[in-house]
Amino acid sequence: MTEVIKIAYLYEDLMNTYGDSGDVKILSFLLKEQGYDTQVDNISLGMEFNAFDYDFLFWGGGQDFEQSVVATDLQRHRQTIQNYIEADKPMLCICGGYQFLGKYYETSGGQTIQGLDILPFHTVYKADSRMIGDTEYKTEWGTVRAFENHSGRTYFDDKSVLKPFGEMIEGYGNNPDDKQEGMRYKNVIGSYSHGPILKNENVARAIADRIVAAHKLRMTATVK
Repeated sequence: MTEVIKIAYLYEDLMNTYGDSGDVKILSFLLKEQGYDTQVDNISLGMEFNAFDYDFLFWGGGQDFEQSVVATDLQRHRQTIQNYIEADKPMLCICGGYQFLGKYYETSGGQTIQGLDILPFHTVYKADSRMIGDTEYKTEWGTVRAFENHSGRTYFDDKSVLKPFGEMIEGYGNNPDDKQEGMRYKNVIGSYSHGPILKNENVARAIADRIVAAHKLRMTATVK
């Protein structure tokens, strides 16, 4: 029997802009190459969720209205997501999903929408200075080329805890000042890269390998 890798797509029905669901499709393809089937569950409004039932968590981007809807629901999952992250399990968060791991994001109208406050960063929206276009940046896995389209400017509150995912060559990344793209913490990646980002095979294969490793650990724990 083929082993099944389980992926939780957080709020798939509400947060899937600019082809973010393509990231999950690419991972499913690469995992199939390694001999695994995949089960992708949409974890949406009002649903129960235990992150440790899964080998990988994915969270895409959303429009402002959809993100405001998600914000009213997501606090229920804070503890299980935090425990999953601290257990060094793999997670990829794009744009709005990335922002939700931080303390808060402040809208252009001055409204503060609370994030999960799991990681020490925050986001401020500047509606009059949207960051849009092709991006290129260097990561530990090589060069990444993607597309960004966001008004949110993300700033690290504790740079001793968080590391950037990449160093900008072209584009804005987290904000116009730091010349950095995304965030790394343990086995979690946050990024503003759409397109989807995992069209970059170097990154896709690196994440797929981490998912397989997480799956093997979960299976070992289940047997015990």
